[in-house]
Amino acid sequence: MVLGVVIGALVTLSVMRYREKKHLLHTRDIDWCKLTLILDIVDKNYVDTLDKDGMTDAAIVAALSKLDPHSVYLPPIQLEASEQDLASNFDGIGIQFNVPNDTAIVLEVIPGGPSEKVGLLPGDRLLKVDDKVIAGVHFPQDSMVRRIKGPSGSKVTVTVKRGPDVIPFQIVRGRIPLYSVDASFMLSDSVGYIRLGKFSRTTYKECHEAALSLSNQGMKKLVFDVRDNSGGYLDQALLLADDFLQMGDTIVYLEGRHRDREVYKADGRGIFKDIDLAVLISEGSASASEIFAGAIQDNDRGIIVGRRSFGKGLVQEPFYLSDDSGIRLTVARYYTPSGRCIQKPYGGDTDYGFDIYNRYADGEVFSADSVKIDSTDVHRTRSGRLVYGGGGIMPDVFVPMDTTRASSFFVQCNRKTSQMRFASAMFDKYVKRLSVIDSFADMDAFLAEAGLAQQFRAWVKAKDGISCSDAEWASTVPYLEPQLNALVARYSKLGENAFYKYYLPMDDTVEKAIELLEF
Repeated sequence: MVLGVVIGALVTLSVMRYREKKHLLHTRDIDWCKLTLILDIVDKNYVDTLDKDGMTDAAIVAALSKLDPHSVYLPPIQLEASEQDLASNFDGIGIQFNVPNDTAIVLEVIPGGPSEKVGLLPGDRLLKVDDKVIAGVHFPQDSMVRRIKGPSGSKVTVTVKRGPDVIPFQIVRGRIPLYSVDASFMLSDSVGYIRLGKFSRTTYKECHEAALSLSNQGMKKLVFDVRDNSGGYLDQALLLADDFLQMGDTIVYLEGRHRDREVYKADGRGIFKDIDLAVLISEGSASASEIFAGAIQDNDRGIIVGRRSFGKGLVQEPFYLSDDSGIRLTVARYYTPSGRCIQKPYGGDTDYGFDIYNRYADGEVFSADSVKIDSTDVHRTRSGRLVYGGGGIMPDVFVPMDTTRASSFFVQCNRKTSQMRFASAMFDKYVKRLSVIDSFADMDAFLAEAGLAQQFRAWVKAKDGISCSDAEWASTVPYLEPQLNALVARYSKLGENAFYKYYLPMDDTVEKAIELLEF
């Protein structure tokens, strides 16, 4: 009984002390002090050993989650990967590869890079990185990339299969250039095409040089493709837009609670101010891509073709911490020349992370009538055309995603990645011919002679057991053959230019842009 009294007294005392401390917590009114005080209490009183780094990271992530979706904390590894993705170079061996059937196949060897210097070739199968087997064991592709990459000057042994031979290559890693222009070539005698994959540090220089090259080839009109370009550096979007706009045209303006309005205007020195322009966008076009497209649209400088863009109108600024981590913090909103902020809604009941999936589910990507436009947020372009804010850039000409042409045969082949594996087999078959082709004229001649579509029909029946009727084959060939041509042509010296050149005939958005430019 005495013991019970003693314990009761101790509990009462503890409760009294808790109430005193609770009162202290409640009455302190200095910003952010509560969080610091609680962590200090945990540190001094918690029963077990603490993972302070983990708790700190968790607290930061939880705090930033109360802001917008693009204000994020990046631990050291993620920060490095994020910055490398937007850099103009990285450390590695200088190859591009894909994994069509559990074995990585080299698609491209970057000119002047470490792999080219030791003799790696397109079509080589990657078997091992140092002593780690990566072929035929379902090795994760991201892990494969991490093993191949490494500090400049370090060595790695890559073992490849080339025909019947197994060859180990010792490669000294070096600085590898990353390009943001995926492809640039002439679609016709007067229409050029540039596909921009991201806004990196070298984007303006690459695009400017690509456009100059196309101009020298007779380009009078340009299809500029930023579909699925998720953005990047703001300054590169400004420089790029400046190349196409007249002196004094507004490109974009920024404004935030702690950021005074900053207006960016064209300086008039751009050399492509008079070229006819069509800009292609999609639901994957975001941020810097939307700045560029919005500037072109609001100034009535060109025609925007495709589907509604992502809708990211928030500006992030990096802040770096001493442990090599950092945060990307939203500091302003950007506004197109007509004054619209195209940031889509977030917070509350908004399912921000699944917005793109919802567009598919709601039918928006298939029909312009299903697009959700904020009719209360109305703005006008320079000529008085209506445009809307609050959820991405709506194109001037909507081109729906077309899934009606995909036959059962085509779908079955896609599920087994038959086309990619067939392309690899065709490289093996025509390696001597493909490895020397460096012009579209020569590639046209090769493709006409090879008859890849008919070869594929026989190959996929033998390898994958997939067949179809003559009627289904006839309906499938028009959009299957460009894909096969593109995948095989990619193995030549023409690389990604060849892929896009031969793939575009099945691209309705490009076809519509050409039609509009030539009207």
